[in-house]
Amino acid sequence: MPEGIESRLKGVTDQIKAAAARSGRDPNSVRLVAVSKTVSADHVLAAIQAGVTDLGENYVQEAQAKIRALGDENVSWHFIGHLQTNKAKHAVRLFDLIHSVDSVKLARELNKRSADLGKVQNVLVQVNISGERTKSGIETDLAMDLVGQMAHLENLAICGLMTMPPYFNAPEKVRPYFRALRNLQGLIRNEHFPNVGMGDLSMGMSGDFEAAIEEGATLVRIGTAIFGKRG
Repeated sequence: MPEGIESRLKGVTDQIKAAAARSGRDPNSVRLVAVSKTVSADHVLAAIQAGVTDLGENYVQEAQAKIRALGDENVSWHFIGHLQTNKAKHAVRLFDLIHSVDSVKLARELNKRSADLGKVQNVLVQVNISGERTKSGIETDLAMDLVGQMAHLENLAICGLMTMPPYFNAPEKVRPYFRALRNLQGLIRNEHFPNVGMGDLSMGMSGDFEAAIEEGATLVRIGTAIFGKRG
C-alpha cells in the first residue's frame, strides 16, 4: 500500500467522528468523499482497500479511465467538478451522484441522457454561496427557482445542495458560508417541491471539513488530507 494513505485516512475518519460528536450528530450521517483528482489508480485502490467507499472526480475523461481500471471495486463515484453540458451523456453513465448542477440547461440535458439509459440520476444543486465570480454555481437568490424547475424533470432526483466557499486559512471564517447553505436548504425544504429530497449538504474540504460537519454537512470532499499534496 502506498505510504501514508491508511494512516491519513484513519486520522481524517477520527476527525469526522469527533466533529459529529461535538455537534450531537451520528458520525454515520457524514459520508467521506475521497477526492481522487490527479491521483493514480493504484493509489485510489489503496484508499479503497483502507476503507474508502466514495470517490470524487473533477474531470469526466480522467474519471472514465479510473472507473474502467477499478470497475470491480464496490464504491460510489461522485462528480464534483464543473460539468459541461456536452459531457452530460458520459456523466450519467459514470457517476452515482453529480454534485455540480447549476443551470436549467445542464439539468435538462442530464434528465434527457438519464431517460435514454432508463436511469434516475441523483444530483445536487451547486450554489455559489459566496457570490465569487471565479466560482461555479447558481446565485443564492436564484437557487430556489432552479430547484423548482428541476423538480419537474422525472429522471433527476434532487438530493440536496453543494457549495465551495472562499478559501481562508482559518476554518472559522468559512463557517458563515456553511451556515448560509444550511439555511437555504431549510428554505427550499419548506417549499415541499415534488421530487426534491434536500437531505444532503456537500460542503467542506481538507482544511475546513470539521466546521462544515458542525454546520450540517452530510458529504465532505477530502483529497489532500488523505492522498497528500499533489505534485
